Amino acid sequence: MKKYITNLTLVVSLIFMANSCDNYLDVNTPSGVQDEAILEMNNIIAPVMKNTVLANYYAATVFGNYVQNFGSYGFGASGYTSLSGTWNIIYTDILPDIRVLESKATENGALHYGAVIKILEAINISFAVECWGDVAYSQAANPDAYRYPALDDGETVYNQAYALLNEAIAALEAPDNSGFTLGSEDIIYGGGTTGFSKWLKAAYTYKARMQLKMIKNGGTTASDVLTSLAKGFTSNADDFQLNYPDDKINPFYSINVVQRSTSNFYYALNDQLISLMNGNQYPFITITEDPRLSALFVKETGVGVAAPVGTPWRGFMNGGDGESSDGFSGNVYYKDGGFLTSSNSPLILLTYSEALFMKAEAEFLANGGSTTSSGTTAAGYTAYLAGIQANMSKLGVDGTAYLADASIAVGQANLQLNNIMREKYIANIHSTETFSDFRRYNFSSDVFKGLALRIQQPDDEYLGKWYVRAIYPTSETDSNPNIPYNESSSVVDIWLFE
Repeated sequence: MKKYITNLTLVVSLIFMANSCDNYLDVNTPSGVQDEAILEMNNIIAPVMKNTVLANYYAATVFGNYVQNFGSYGFGASGYTSLSGTWNIIYTDILPDIRVLESKATENGALHYGAVIKILEAINISFAVECWGDVAYSQAANPDAYRYPALDDGETVYNQAYALLNEAIAALEAPDNSGFTLGSEDIIYGGGTTGFSKWLKAAYTYKARMQLKMIKNGGTTASDVLTSLAKGFTSNADDFQLNYPDDKINPFYSINVVQRSTSNFYYALNDQLISLMNGNQYPFITITEDPRLSALFVKETGVGVAAPVGTPWRGFMNGGDGESSDGFSGNVYYKDGGFLTSSNSPLILLTYSEALFMKAEAEFLANGGSTTSSGTTAAGYTAYLAGIQANMSKLGVDGTAYLADASIAVGQANLQLNNIMREKYIANIHSTETFSDFRRYNFSSDVFKGLALRIQQPDDEYLGKWYVRAIYPTSETDSNPNIPYNESSSVVDIWLFE
């Protein structure tokens, strides 16, 4: 890490210095080195917000393959990963800037502004633990004292992230007379009079996400999750996402629409995802397909060549040779102009629909539910249906018939965990949280119906095993003796999911 963090002089894109939302995603603008002393908090925080979302995006391009949302060139299965892009952006761009922001917030007595900084730090260091397990943290931003930062225990760092969230929440709920407010530099929520209140909801919702994972080994309960969610997101307007202006290009669009059209690398949809939406795993009663299919994807036999009318939606088998689970060729690709793959589609980190599915799961668990039991509370069943509706509304599709179908409207007494996780899985496509959900439940096909290992190839390094974490990047293991290189760690659980 020495090569990344040599001092706390900020590298900030000049476009951010203008403090304008119009071009905040102009990542191709050459960077200029700026002395931290001449910068204000509003000059620094926007890049941290942007990079926080991008760190998750880089991880999603691999984890989305692990959880069988998509595969490379339609069906390829990823091997072990170092997530070097995510590592670099967290340790090169985010944490050094956060250290300067924290100092300036303290110097200015900016209590609420400092709380948003703590939220961003908590998101990034907790996510680092979820990716790699043990991570550099306590020594990572002090290169003068620690030339070769050591790895900290992942559980300790995760608890520190949790504490940061609690500190941020307490600060946002306290009065702040400093006069510092968020303005156009708040590229997530837009600042203004409601900016800090939306960040408070985000803190509670992200805390619930952490608590849900900590139930297994971290000492939290389903009741803790419900308590946090009660003060979290209340509508789709609260979603934590990075919006792309018209003059910028969403990377999923660039990869899956533009590159596919020129016969270059792209992702296409895996059978695991599509089988949950086309009636295969959950046979529909009165409808024929999930209406979100046509809002997100297309059926094609070639670029721009529609599949014959009446052809089923067929996802590609993860790690196969282009076939779907019924033996025919896969035919589902990302849609040009779809919600996820328009040129200005947002990159999404946390949503109201996810919050509702977390509530549905927590109610189910608090009611004594197991991976195979049936029945939940009235509040849990309501949250399950509301989560579906929230996602339908976000995508702009009519979910009335879908929600009324007996395969979806199973009734409070018949609701199972797999029903909840099916809908969360669909709504959370591209979310790195799905990989944590898989690990929380040990890749159970009781919870994720129809789930099976990638098709095994002769050169598969770890036959019969799921990948459960990233290994450390060689850029670190080659330069820092405190960070080991170990490919086999990719199939060994981190403490959170043991």
